[in-house]
Amino acid sequence: MDLNSSGGGGGDHTQGSEERSCLLAETSASDLNRLGAAPCRRATYCTNGMRYKLLQEGDIQVCVIRHPRTFLSKILTSKFLRRWEPHHLTLADNSLASATPAGYMEDAISYSAIEDVQLLSWENAPKYCLQLTIPGGTVLLQAANSYLRDQWFHSLQWKKKIYKYKKVLSNPSRWEVVLKEIRTLVDMALFSPLQDDSIHQAPLEIVSKLLSENLKLTTQEHENIIVAIAPLLENNHPPPDLCEFFCKHCRERPRSMVVIEVFTPVVQRILKHNMDFGKCPRLRLFTQEYILALNELNAGMEVVKKFIHSMHGPTGQCPHPRVLPNLVAVCLAAIYSCYEEFINSRDNSPSLKEIRNGCQQQCDRKPNLPLRLLHSNPDLVSQEVTTDARMKSIIVNSTEIHVELERSNMVNQKLKGSTSSSSNSSSSSSSSSSSDSEPSLIDCLLVSPTCSTMVIELSSQAERVLSCYVEILKMLSDYDDWRPALASLLQPIPFPKEALAHVKFTKELKYVIQRFAEDPRQEVHSCLLSVRAGKDGWFQLYSPGGVACDDDGELFASMVRVCNNVHILMGSCYKTKKFLLSLAENKLGPCMLLALRGNQTMVEILCLMLEYNIIDNNDTQLQIISTLESTDVGKKMYEQLCDRQRELKELQRKGGPTRLTLPSKSTDADLARLLSSGSFGNLENLSLAFTNVTSACAEQLIKLPSLKQLNLWSTQFGDAGLRVLSEHLTSLQVLNLCETPVTDAGLLALSSMRSLCSLNMNSTKLSADTYEDLKAKLPNLKEVDVRYTEAW
Repeated sequence: MDLNSSGGGGGDHTQGSEERSCLLAETSASDLNRLGAAPCRRATYCTNGMRYKLLQEGDIQVCVIRHPRTFLSKILTSKFLRRWEPHHLTLADNSLASATPAGYMEDAISYSAIEDVQLLSWENAPKYCLQLTIPGGTVLLQAANSYLRDQWFHSLQWKKKIYKYKKVLSNPSRWEVVLKEIRTLVDMALFSPLQDDSIHQAPLEIVSKLLSENLKLTTQEHENIIVAIAPLLENNHPPPDLCEFFCKHCRERPRSMVVIEVFTPVVQRILKHNMDFGKCPRLRLFTQEYILALNELNAGMEVVKKFIHSMHGPTGQCPHPRVLPNLVAVCLAAIYSCYEEFINSRDNSPSLKEIRNGCQQQCDRKPNLPLRLLHSNPDLVSQEVTTDARMKSIIVNSTEIHVELERSNMVNQKLKGSTSSSSNSSSSSSSSSSSDSEPSLIDCLLVSPTCSTMVIELSSQAERVLSCYVEILKMLSDYDDWRPALASLLQPIPFPKEALAHVKFTKELKYVIQRFAEDPRQEVHSCLLSVRAGKDGWFQLYSPGGVACDDDGELFASMVRVCNNVHILMGSCYKTKKFLLSLAENKLGPCMLLALRGNQTMVEILCLMLEYNIIDNNDTQLQIISTLESTDVGKKMYEQLCDRQRELKELQRKGGPTRLTLPSKSTDADLARLLSSGSFGNLENLSLAFTNVTSACAEQLIKLPSLKQLNLWSTQFGDAGLRVLSEHLTSLQVLNLCETPVTDAGLLALSSMRSLCSLNMNSTKLSADTYEDLKAKLPNLKEVDVRYTEAW
């Protein structure tokens, strides 16, 4: 690719697409930067010596010498009679002006009037001076030192040349001349001794304006210009108009070699260094179109996969923290665009953004075409009904979308008995749209038990975009170091509600959720839960009965499955009463169904509900017991539960010691062995001070029903253990946490232990705010030790 020829390297390339795809498949991230040989070679040359910042204004001495026409004027302009004036000069875009327009600088000097800029070097010339040649005379500028003089010299030259190129390229006549001028302009920016962001941005903005004003360029001219400005893009983001031009090229010529050779390093730089796509959304759009162009190659997603791998790097840890958030932002925007086009194509329906912001009221627009929900019974759908026989649509208002369900009189009569409660709830929702208790979107999508799927027909292009970017999300979830951040970014479910109702989307995304569920790290699988109370999370969406569940609860079960005897999701939350209460209130039916089918995880959950007395209703308890006894694994676990309950009652009956002190350096295993060897139903005072116990021993401590005093001084008992104790040992009165690694996160859980009257938090990470909160919520607290803490 020769940049010195008029063809530039942007002409028609005849290599096969297989060869083009190999350019990405066989090179690393650093090699991709060298694919465009000519542009990259030009970028490597730079001048040595002093570097200067581009001046915009400054103080300098000015003297104007008019060309002598008479003997008298020659005398008056001699060096003995010259007068110097101090001025604060501003280097504007088109002229050199003074902040105090008077004397020599009463009128601004246009850059077009400056014929030449030179350093004075003759003998006896004024020190640190430079000369501006103008019609009818000379302007002398005297700086304080040689560095400032050179800085003024290079800044004036730059401003003068940029002004000239703006004028020349604003009226293009012959494009071969324009291309030559663009190359000269790029070289000038590359070799300039000035160091400033505007040095590379100014030529890009000039070319961007040129392209926006000349839309009838040929493909050959497009590629020639792209190759010419490529060196400037290696260290600079393209301006918005230039991004629009690049997007157009990606859409129209996705198989062009320019996409891989020139755009690859540009997109890599955007993904590595961009901090906020909100400030320049066209950068995100350009990245999106570039990835789609890669997907158009014969190798398709294989090329995209190589590109994603090049962004991550060959090591186990990606060295660029901005790559993942930027890639996720591009994916979310692309997926959103697929469904926004779907909505906007429906008879003047508002966009999702308009609906979310409340920009359009329902009365201000035409009625929506319904998002049609198919009946699961084909016999009901096949029955013919006339238009007059149709009853009015039942509209369920939501804060996000409007879902309409059309029913016929005949269908309504047939389903009247089975769906009356659903219809009543839907009608009441419609009539009270202004009330605070609006139904959630998931309830809207499940407005009728006869509705199985929502038909969303996307265009072929939208289908390709959706498939590409969901596949990228799958790729991102395969990287261990990216998975925690990816789970956190996706925890709020940042997808349009139409996507959640689209079977293809939720089915493909299931792979990502499965990866989160299988990850043993708590910061990953905990993101499957809702981001806040009252809002559904992935756990709810993929549970049986959820809008995204299509596998009879298999993914739901895997979210709480015990793998290799290590509790994954359950290990972090399911043993707490709060989580079990949530399941009992919202998902008890699905849990019982899966337990009935022999799912061991669900069997264990039902047993824990019985053990912790989560279920108050006797009939529900009997139903759970019947469910457990219907399978072998359930029967075995229920028998073990009954044995534990009998042992607990026996333990309380036998009594045992009331005080116990464990030897120093005892471990969690020692404590478990001791408590399992005898009767401790009457144990009220337990000292584990100066032992090696950790939060894991909390599982043993909660089995002591009479415990009132617990000493954990100088142990490794942490926040996780405190949360477990606060759930079960609500009758604890004295607790010593001196010199333990507990923090505010665990100490706040103590607010539920209303019986506490003595609490030692000496030398912990207690904050003043948490201390005040505990004092307010623990009315019986009388003795508190907070020495050597922030609250002291």
